[in-house]
Amino acid sequence: MKFIWVTFRKEGIHKYPAALDDPKLATGDWDDVSFLGYPHRHIFHFKVSIEVFHDDRDIEFIQFKRWMERLYSEGTLKLDYRSCEMMAEDLYEKISDKYTGRDVKIEVSEDGENGCDIYFKKDDQMISKVDADKYAEARGTVN
Repeated sequence: MKFIWVTFRKEGIHKYPAALDDPKLATGDWDDVSFLGYPHRHIFHFKVSIEVFHDDRDIEFIQFKRWMERLYSEGTLKLDYRSCEMMAEDLYEKISDKYTGRDVKIEVSEDGENGCDIYFKKDDQMISKVDADKYAEARGTVN
């Protein structure tokens, strides 16, 4: 299996509202992260790998990178108030619409320091959070 990868960075503001009052997060001690409940800035680092089927620019690096950057600059996707995992899933939905039938790996980090790494296999079906909630509600398993 062959992959190409590209990287790019985007500035964004996000917050984790539960951090303000969840006792596991707002501990008042050395591990207190209640400050995450307030809007704060990051440079989000992306590394996106996508499966290719031959070795002569099946997907051209620069075009792939520019297309993803435009998803954010034109407002199709937003960074603000999203977790790294949410950003990766949102980006994957767009990639899989345009480049069908390919494995995709997406890393998103806050300032290149902490983040997520998600491997989306082409044969696995990803459903949106809204659809997942509807399914859970229909089965009576919503929290």
